[in-house]
Amino acid sequence: MATVQDIKRRVRSVRNTSKITKAMELVAAAKLRRAEARIEAMRPYADRMLELMAGTARASSSVRGLPLLQRREPRRVAIVPFTGDRGLAGPFNSQILRRSFALERELRAEGAEVTWLVAGKKGRSTLAFRRYEVAGSWQGFSDQPAYADAQAIAHRLAELYTAEEVDRVVVVFNQYESPLVQRVIQRDVLPIAQDLLESGEEQRREDALRGDFIYEPEPEQILERLLPVYLETELYRALLESAASEQGARMTAMRNASKNAGELIDRLTLQMNRARQAEITQEILEVVAGADALGG
Repeated sequence: MATVQDIKRRVRSVRNTSKITKAMELVAAAKLRRAEARIEAMRPYADRMLELMAGTARASSSVRGLPLLQRREPRRVAIVPFTGDRGLAGPFNSQILRRSFALERELRAEGAEVTWLVAGKKGRSTLAFRRYEVAGSWQGFSDQPAYADAQAIAHRLAELYTAEEVDRVVVVFNQYESPLVQRVIQRDVLPIAQDLLESGEEQRREDALRGDFIYEPEPEQILERLLPVYLETELYRALLESAASEQGARMTAMRNASKNAGELIDRLTLQMNRARQAEITQEILEVVAGADALGG
C-alpha cells in the first residue's frame, strides 16, 4: 500500500500537470478566437472571387482549353491531408489520417494509383513511419497559416495536375463547426468543377440589369489567371478551417485533461486521508499494546 508521502508526491505531480493543461487551454482559446476572426474575414473574399470567376466564365466563348478544368480518367489520385504540427489536440490528427488511409484503400480497390502530399508535421511523420513516398510536404504553419502557404501548396498541386502526373486531387481536412465539433471533409480541388462556373437564374437577371461588359484582355485569358487564384483561395480557406479546428480540439482536450486531473486529485486526497487514518490507528494500537505489556 502506498504511503502518505508517496500519495502527497503524486498529488503534487498531478496538480502541476493540471496547471500546465489549464494554461494550454487558455492559450488555445485565445488562438481559436483569432482563427474564427480570420475565417469570418475570409468568407466575403472567397464568395466574391467565385462570383468574379463565374461572371468571367459566362462571358467566355469556351473554357475547355483551360488546364485546371480538364477532366481525365482518374487513374492517378493525389491525397493531401491537412494535419497539425503538434499533438495534444485530441482526435484532430488521427481522424484526418484515418479518413485519408480509408480513401487510399478505396482508390486502390478501384485500380487507381495514389500519390501522397501532406501539410503538417504529424501527417508527415506518420507517412514516413509507414514508409510512404511523399511528393510534397509543408510544415510549420498549422497554427497560423498565411496566404503564402496556400499559394505554395496550390502551385505544387497545379504543377502535378497540368503535367498530368495526377488526374485528381483530394484534400482531407477538419472543418470547424464549434470548439466541440470538427467535421472531417474530403474535397476534390482539382480538376475545378465546371458547375461552379455556371450561372443561376438570379445571376442572369443581375447581368441583364447591369448590361454587357467589355473585357480586356479576353475573358478566357482572365479566367486562366483567375483559376489558380481560386485554387489558392480554396486551399487557404481549408487551412484556416483546419487551424481553427486544431485549436478547438486542443482547447477541448486540455479542458478534459484538467477535469480528469481534478477528479484524480480528489481520489488521491481521499486515498491519502485513509492512509493517514490507517497510520494513526496503527500507532494507537501500538501504544495500547505497549501499555498492556508494561501493565502486565
